[in-house]
Amino acid sequence: MNSTLRHPASWAIGALVLVTGLLVAPGATGRSQIEPENTTPPTIAAPYLVEVGTNLQGHKGEWTGPAPISYAYAWQRCDPNGTSCQKIEGEKTTSYTITKADVNHSLRFHVTAKNADGSTVAKSEPTQEVRESAQAPGATAAPTISGIPTVGEKLTGHHGTWKGTQPLTYNYAWETCTLDLVSCVLNGVTGTTYTVPKSDVGKRIRLRVTAKNSAGSTAAHSLPTVSVKEQAGGGGGSGGGGSSGTAIPVSEVGPAGDRLVVDQVTFTPNPVSSRSQPITVRIRIENTKGKLVQGAMVSIQSTPVVASIPTPQPTGEDGGITYTIHPEGDFPLKNGYSVQFFVKAYKQGDPTLAGISGTRLVQVKTVSK
Repeated sequence: MNSTLRHPASWAIGALVLVTGLLVAPGATGRSQIEPENTTPPTIAAPYLVEVGTNLQGHKGEWTGPAPISYAYAWQRCDPNGTSCQKIEGEKTTSYTITKADVNHSLRFHVTAKNADGSTVAKSEPTQEVRESAQAPGATAAPTISGIPTVGEKLTGHHGTWKGTQPLTYNYAWETCTLDLVSCVLNGVTGTTYTVPKSDVGKRIRLRVTAKNSAGSTAAHSLPTVSVKEQAGGGGGSGGGGSSGTAIPVSEVGPAGDRLVVDQVTFTPNPVSSRSQPITVRIRIENTKGKLVQGAMVSIQSTPVVASIPTPQPTGEDGGITYTIHPEGDFPLKNGYSVQFFVKAYKQGDPTLAGISGTRLVQVKTVSK
């Protein structure tokens, strides 16, 4: 008689071992593949007033992902708008000294992060256009406006911070802008102060400062104010419910479930029809109670990444921040198409997945010429 039939229990145990072995594939560990992720873009220290001989220092930014992560660095020479970039051969460290070949170009710091699961590329915002000499005026901090943009109130302008051959003189001119910032025109008022007229209701105010010395002149603009209101606390403008008066500091946001809100995001131009023309993005931050917030950090990034990623900056006294974004070579220009951007407002130092942050997904239309 067959011995297998005499021992059914032994047969069952052997079959179970065989099936178990088939179910466990060789090398299967259950580990997911996660390549490095850039959470804070690379930066270049002091990217303004760059000239031949200036030493630039790049920072890799912040990254997450399974360790170990290795980093490779490169520097790119771009056109003045930060596009059409080419790798600078032989430059593979975080430090780069500007040469004559960089004159009339901008520069970007390029980082490649790599771990066992793959690699990810991120790059800094471009520097200002490289000059052969830094004698002409150059703004190191933009002009500012103080005061509440309400009819009858007085706004005061400050020229900001400049570098260049002394002495420097400053000329002030005020501009009136449309709410969406598509158009800003000189309104004829000069000097450091501006009394808001009724004709500005629903519009925004901006200050243009021209610095001049023996080597030339350069102009810079302040951030525009929020929309002008008929009176304090009134609804004469279109700035949104409850957002009147002076902005509160971000340190006052948080109690009783209060959070940051990405209230307005405005793209100029819209739609986008060219990769060579920069995109101006104006973002305004409020809290859940409708108050404008000053000092909130704001980040913005296209999804997928087809445009430059500006370094996060804090909102100003008007609760707003303006970024200049440069389309990359793969930025889609199609009729009836839109590019999405992820916007995040947060308090500096808060945990990434906690705190009072607020996010919003927005989009800008594109068209083909």
